Amino acid sequence: MASPTSTSPAAPLAGDDGILPAQHWAQLQTRDSTTDDADSAVASNYTSTASLTESILEYRKLHGRTYHGEKHAEYWGPVDARYQEAQDINHHVLTMMIGGKLHLAPLDKGIHKAVDIGTGTGIWAIDFADQYPSASVIGTDIAPTQPSWPNRRLHAPLDLPPNSLDYIHMRWLIGAVQDWPALYAQAFAALKPGGWLESYEPASTFESDDGTVTDDCAVMQWSKIFIEGGKKLGRSFTIYEDGVQRRAMEEVGFVRVDTRELKCPVGTWPKDPAQREVGAYMQLAFEQDAEGTVMFMATTLGWTREEVAVFLAQFRREIRAKKVHGYFRQRVVWGQKPL
Repeated sequence: MASPTSTSPAAPLAGDDGILPAQHWAQLQTRDSTTDDADSAVASNYTSTASLTESILEYRKLHGRTYHGEKHAEYWGPVDARYQEAQDINHHVLTMMIGGKLHLAPLDKGIHKAVDIGTGTGIWAIDFADQYPSASVIGTDIAPTQPSWPNRRLHAPLDLPPNSLDYIHMRWLIGAVQDWPALYAQAFAALKPGGWLESYEPASTFESDDGTVTDDCAVMQWSKIFIEGGKKLGRSFTIYEDGVQRRAMEEVGFVRVDTRELKCPVGTWPKDPAQREVGAYMQLAFEQDAEGTVMFMATTLGWTREEVAVFLAQFRREIRAKKVHGYFRQRVVWGQKPL
């Protein structure tokens, strides 16, 4: 393929939602493939998690992948080992992007109790507990992804009495929350006066500053699959684009609200060494489990497993191609409960 942004004259037209039909990607497979010029990157992380109630240990299979059971289908990502590894790589990326830190809120060193909502593999909660040995750290998620681990600082199930916490951390809950103001209001109630909430959420939309990402790119279509699939499920994937975090936090009463904008490249195209390293790891995270990440949402839109596989072949070509300068944005927002 000469350029991931070019289209065949016979390419099918996008629908009203902007999504190209699945057969479009099959047509592209007849062209020459882009050379894989991605730098190799290796990331290894130590994983664990907190357990939840026994009823959550109900899973379902979708095209050979393990997802949450029907009763608890609040999240679109798998719960199997392959996806967990991608989550841990993403944790490394996020840590690099904020200067090797685990948080941006100005926390006291002697905090006593913290909660990580949407803990995933538990890697952030474990690292945070190591950094704050005086703190009891609760990692909670819709489904446990590891057996219980003998660490006194990880507990479950989640119980958040009013005015009981010093810090609440939540990250990448995109597509899993129906009512963000209600979630932030619950966090506000659970925090002690002076406690902090910190929220990390990504944009769904890929961008480029030089026009190398266009509407018919697989990376841009990836964004639309999530946005349109989320509409069908009643879950928004435009939290970043709609400015939900800061607005909702201020609405429920948080003060000293601050924001940091992050730009996350995908691939090894950046000239800046630090950005190139971030891009290499983000590419690795996508390549680790692009299938599991997009499968549920694409299936929601009626795609078959075979159609997803063909689409992902093009998606991988584009994130490996240094001439496609794609990135997506992320936003960190933190605020304090008034003293």
